[in-house]
Amino acid sequence: MVLYVQKYDIMPGKTEEFIEWAKGAIPKILSVPGIVEMRSYRPAASDSQIATTYEFADMASWAEWQSSEAMQQLLVEVRTYAVSFRTELWGPSPVVPDPLRPRS
Repeated sequence: MVLYVQKYDIMPGKTEEFIEWAKGAIPKILSVPGIVEMRSYRPAASDSQIATTYEFADMASWAEWQSSEAMQQLLVEVRTYAVSFRTELWGPSPVVPDPLRPRS
């Protein structure tokens, strides 16, 4: 699996606009081929910071998704509402290449 992480801060006064934009953006993000899963998080003490994770089967799937016209457009649009945009791309660990779960 490949994990792509986006972190950003919603601009002051743009929270409600961002939420409305996100409601339309999420279905578009999930409709682009290659994505396996999307999750989004906010810190317990803030409503203006966002961390979103996207999972892909491999780097080729991520590259195709990332370079799609739909994703490029959404990346332009999100900057209308967000600042301090940061991204990270993580590949599988050679020590733990597959998910581990506790035994029941």
